[in-house]
Amino acid sequence: MKKVSTLLLLTILCLGLSAVAFADTDNSEERKQQILANLQSKFPQLKQAPITMADLEASGYGDLDRGSFTISNRQTQKFLVSSDNTALFMISDPIDVSRDAGELQVEAEKQEAEAAVKAAELAKEIEAEVAGLPFRGNADAPVTIVEYSDFQCPYCSRGAATIEEILEKYPEDVKVVFQHVPLSVHPWAKPAAIAAHCVGLQNGDAFWSLHDSYFENQKALTPDNVLEKSKEYLANSGIDMAKYTTCAEDKESAEYKEALAAVDLSMANGGKRGVSGTPGFFVNGRFVNGAQPLAAFEPLIEAAKKAAAESK
Repeated sequence: MKKVSTLLLLTILCLGLSAVAFADTDNSEERKQQILANLQSKFPQLKQAPITMADLEASGYGDLDRGSFTISNRQTQKFLVSSDNTALFMISDPIDVSRDAGELQVEAEKQEAEAAVKAAELAKEIEAEVAGLPFRGNADAPVTIVEYSDFQCPYCSRGAATIEEILEKYPEDVKVVFQHVPLSVHPWAKPAAIAAHCVGLQNGDAFWSLHDSYFENQKALTPDNVLEKSKEYLANSGIDMAKYTTCAEDKESAEYKEALAAVDLSMANGGKRGVSGTPGFFVNGRFVNGAQPLAAFEPLIEAAKKAAAESK
């Protein structure tokens, strides 16, 4: 839903400043339901959740009334609507733009301090979740990047290439851990995630070798061949292939069910932290969304290195 434009806001304010008389607001249930029906026609997704319409009242801006509706008792959207219902404008809360440069600087420093505390807390939570999982880089690195990714996702392949650049530039400063978020739109991603998890239980190097093979051969893999291809990729890895096969392919085995649960938990952990698409990264708790270039990571890595050094 689009926010009201700057020009429209200025127009509304001008109307409000003029001494325009307006009639009592029509707050009838009939009018509110008419507004809701038209909103649902314009935005069909509103039909999929319970909507509560608040009372309408005079806005003070000319011949416009103010109202709001709440979706599923969680998200509230405010609006202005003309008295004849011919124009409705979605709006947000007023923003204070009166602060000078000094005040803005103080606010920015406050926000950064709060963000740093939250990131540090989140980094500890994530570190605990990925403890013991295969990693690349320096085990004692001051910076940990946790990557939430999908082996079938083209953008994730680009993200993996960026991670290689990071490790090349920061070989002693960064540790990378992979977490699984196989999207439902990618049919072989979840079997691959389970297979990779099973490999990681045996050998970290074999996990990363399989990781690389999946991304290098994305176009050649299908739901029908991914498990067979996985065995080909693992041929010289030295893992116990019988043990791996039970874990990755025998859906009735305890090992498979545990691997599936681990992948599902990884997905849930990513989801609760805002990873709605892939890839998503956390750099010492700071979120990087999408397949960003090296330049997007460098400031976060440098800041994390500095913070780690100052905490010693």
